[in-house]
Amino acid sequence: MYKLVLIRHGESLWNKAKNFSGWSDVDLTEKGKEEAILAGKILLQEGFLFDIAFTSVLKRAIRTLWLVLDELNSCWIPVERTWHLNERHYGALQGLNKIEMSYLCGEKRVKDWRRKYDEIPPPLNKFDERHPRMKQCYHNLSEDLIPSTESLKNVITRVTPYWKNIIIPKIRSGKNVLIVAHHNSLKAIVKDLDNISDKDIPSYEMPTGIPLIYLIDQNMKAIRHYYLGDPKMIKRAIEDEIHLGELSWEKDFKSYLTKS
Repeated sequence: MYKLVLIRHGESLWNKAKNFSGWSDVDLTEKGKEEAILAGKILLQEGFLFDIAFTSVLKRAIRTLWLVLDELNSCWIPVERTWHLNERHYGALQGLNKIEMSYLCGEKRVKDWRRKYDEIPPPLNKFDERHPRMKQCYHNLSEDLIPSTESLKNVITRVTPYWKNIIIPKIRSGKNVLIVAHHNSLKAIVKDLDNISDKDIPSYEMPTGIPLIYLIDQNMKAIRHYYLGDPKMIKRAIEDEIHLGELSWEKDFKSYLTKS
């Protein structure tokens, strides 16, 4: 039996603002930093040790990993940073508010962009300064690999080969592996481990900053999984994610305007 730890990055500035983040390099909120530190403390308390860690090239995931490893006194372990584990690219929606877009475009349209397996948001113009081709960390990629928008299906197609060809061999070799990434890139891994269908994976919710432990068999399928931490806090965090997935401009727009 193998053990794997997954952590979705701590709350980011755009998680808090309810903006589409995607490949935008958004930092953590103070709450997000606290979530990462607490995750590290809990893992240390439970005796977890890691040989290698994987993360994306986005700041919110990298900083979460730094804070976790610092609490574990494990800053020395090798870390693989890869664009394959980036969040889903939300195209021209990046930086826009989810509630406001529901008001402007209609709730069904926005919900389809967010929650349909193969729905693709409007692409980002390749000359837009927000486009990843403008960022130095992607200059080594051929342009056909750099997305202007993605569906969840595209993300799973991007993540799965890296998971199977790079990460799984590390697990099989006996390495204790930690992955700190994003809601949608981690869905690709969870989908494979738990055999979740294309129909059901879009609605899968994972709270920020809480370690998710997987016990895995020889075939790299989940025996069971569980979150580490206070059960009430975990339950509340999952409920908050479910609410975020069901945002309604009619219910939430007034609150959004007040905060704006």
